[in-house]
Amino acid sequence: MITTRLLQLDDVPVLAELARVNRDFLAPWEPVRDENYFTVEGHRVVVETALEQHQRGTGHPHVILDSGRVVGRINLQTIVRGPFQSCSLGYWVNADDNGRGVASAAVRAIIAVAFEELGLHRIEASVLLHNAASQRVLERSGFVRFGVAPNYLKIAGQWQDHAIYQLLTSSPA
Repeated sequence: MITTRLLQLDDVPVLAELARVNRDFLAPWEPVRDENYFTVEGHRVVVETALEQHQRGTGHPHVILDSGRVVGRINLQTIVRGPFQSCSLGYWVNADDNGRGVASAAVRAIIAVAFEELGLHRIEASVLLHNAASQRVLERSGFVRFGVAPNYLKIAGQWQDHAIYQLLTSSPA
């Protein structure tokens, strides 16, 4: 069973190991990472930063669990309140668990967190134009593509275009 839960400091060792094992698999989809990122010490900083953002209300970091085993991360980031009530979504899944519907189930779970628990109105997700699998995950989850952002993020060492998707809550507030 695929679930998500709030990130914890206890997750640092397993996340560092997943980052190390999945380094080549995730490299085409992520920023170039410093060597320290793939260590327990480096990942402690990543997790502590994410938890600080959660404390400030600007992030909601989760791990993805498959029958209790951590298999990835999913995050609601750049949470903006006021009249916007919006956030951005990011996720990754372990290579060995990829292609089994894990990301789709995690995205559905985090949508419920965003709209029901956090009371947000909008979730935005950006995805590389050549990442068809991630685009399918978003589209199956109800996200609508509404544009392309040229040179949007520096991924794999170069500025790359991204398709921009959004999902709006169906309940008027």
